Amino acid sequence: MPVTVVVGGQFGGEGKGKVAHYLAREMNAKAAVRVGGSNSGHTVIDPLGNALILRHLPTPSILPDVMCILGAGSYIDVDILFDEIDRTGLTADRLLIDPNAVVVTRDEITTEMNSTLRSSIGSTQSGTGAAVIRRISRDGSVRLARDDERLKPFVMPVVPYMRNLLSNGERIIVEGTQGFGLSLLHTPHYPFATSRDTSASAFVSEAGLSPLDVDDIVLVIRTYPIRVGGNSGPLTNEIDWSVVTKNCGQQHKIEEFTSVTKTLRRVGHIDMSLLVAAIEVNNPTKIVLNHIDYLDHEVTCNVYSDKIYDFIRAIEQYANRKIDYLGFDRLSIIKNNCTEYNLKKEHDSVPYDK
Repeated sequence: MPVTVVVGGQFGGEGKGKVAHYLAREMNAKAAVRVGGSNSGHTVIDPLGNALILRHLPTPSILPDVMCILGAGSYIDVDILFDEIDRTGLTADRLLIDPNAVVVTRDEITTEMNSTLRSSIGSTQSGTGAAVIRRISRDGSVRLARDDERLKPFVMPVVPYMRNLLSNGERIIVEGTQGFGLSLLHTPHYPFATSRDTSASAFVSEAGLSPLDVDDIVLVIRTYPIRVGGNSGPLTNEIDWSVVTKNCGQQHKIEEFTSVTKTLRRVGHIDMSLLVAAIEVNNPTKIVLNHIDYLDHEVTCNVYSDKIYDFIRAIEQYANRKIDYLGFDRLSIIKNNCTEYNLKKEHDSVPYDK
């Protein structure tokens, strides 16, 4: 059952791409699957130190020996895909696209651009939602990957290929998109949702795998959850970026912009109730907490502070789950060794105070 699923626990932007790349390298994965559409950008750092934003390819695509797979649950903007192939140098023999993946057409993009989705729910207007609607209409009008000549060199049934890998005990990483709080089925903030379910179970189905294949579900969260700018839905304990800057003691202003629409992201303090709901639905085997340097900019891989320790302990106590890995805005990921840090402390932890 060597399948790892990476899932976001908030509203996207948790750092799933960074985690998928890290795990693929550490676990010697032979394939990485990306599902969903171009409305989610994942960032990875290439060997030269450049940040790559990928909206279709899985972030392990920059690793030399990983097969990249776009499953049947993918919604592909072909121009964006070919731009990413060019920027990553991915060769045709390292990309497989399922024949039943959907191609997002100009009509579908135009439909969303002419709609009120941007103003009403903060949509990226990528055409993904319109393509989902066309697919489920079942009237034969949707364009599939098998119908697009441009994709012909990459198209083949991906399930037999993945089944062969699994039969040989090889690891597959499924890189989920967006976050639990945007799930069409499970968000507490419907209709402020994306057009798909964003749970681990849904990603497995969209990839073409069985739940019995999965032995590892990695939930990725961040210290300050974000939403896209505009009227994108409720954000519990919303603040502005000046608060984040002040709280971490940084001298220069911290701000984040969406990788797709390039708008200033909204930000808030962590919502424990949403985290618990994400844990209940996804039942992760591991949890990654990213952006811990947003709590204290002086933190390093070997140096913690009481503020960071108390934040982690508060999450663990509230959710009754361990934080297994810690990530930094500087893109490092390490195992959580706060247990060892605790042994050095002479006083008990205090509850996290915003």
